Amino acid sequence: MTDLYAVMGNPINHSKSPAIHTQFAEQSKQDIVYSAMLVPLDGFESAVRDFFKGSGKGLNITVPFKEQAFNIADQLTPRAETAQAVNTLKLLDDGSILGDNTDGAGLVSDLVKNHQVELASKKILVVGAGGAVRGILQPFLEQEPSEIVIVNRTHEKAQALADAFTSFGSIQAKPFDHLDGPFDVIVNGTSASLSGDLPPLPESVIDADTVVYDMMYGKEPTPFMQWAEALGAKQAIDGLGMLVEQAAVSFDVWRAVKPDSKAVLTALRHQLGGV
Repeated sequence: MTDLYAVMGNPINHSKSPAIHTQFAEQSKQDIVYSAMLVPLDGFESAVRDFFKGSGKGLNITVPFKEQAFNIADQLTPRAETAQAVNTLKLLDDGSILGDNTDGAGLVSDLVKNHQVELASKKILVVGAGGAVRGILQPFLEQEPSEIVIVNRTHEKAQALADAFTSFGSIQAKPFDHLDGPFDVIVNGTSASLSGDLPPLPESVIDADTVVYDMMYGKEPTPFMQWAEALGAKQAIDGLGMLVEQAAVSFDVWRAVKPDSKAVLTALRHQLGGV
């Protein structure tokens, strides 16, 4: 019987997950069907239960349901437990549901594998303190950077996040006007680029050796990437690779198969009009 997988979210029409996982399945000759499911804001838990009662074997979860998915899971991986958010659900043989968070692993993989960006012993700045950032901090700290600094428009949120992860490595929160750059790597974990906005970062955070990463992506470089490039940053990377790599980790969680993520990323990049 064909196993069913899906991504649940609201909205969901923009999702590239069906295209990504369909290519993964074709590569690895896995008999699955993967679809996108629009879920009512007040109907997430019932949608998950109904999906797994049928032929459903696994789900990706996107906004705004990652925290609810965390609460639904019967078991959690350590990285999901730490992130307190889940983007991957798997039906186990005993009928229980495993929750995982592959976002951070996907981002680290994109930086290290696809772009050869070294994170060990580096000074890293992370912008934002929402769920997207929470999911990446432990995987980043496992790379043993010299330090991670978090900034956020609401400093108290950044401080709470830094306090929550201090046992994993060197991490602290600072106000924007107290940043002492430059940084080796800067990750924009806010959605500012979607509205054409920029975080209020001082130009001093960037020099000719800085690599910047925006979790957002589009056909053109994001406003954050353009800003960094104008200041002479060494490299500016968008979040398309993170999307593909976190999907590859999810696929491996479900099927115990590591797909060729680079081929899928290249195909998606061409579809966006890039190179």
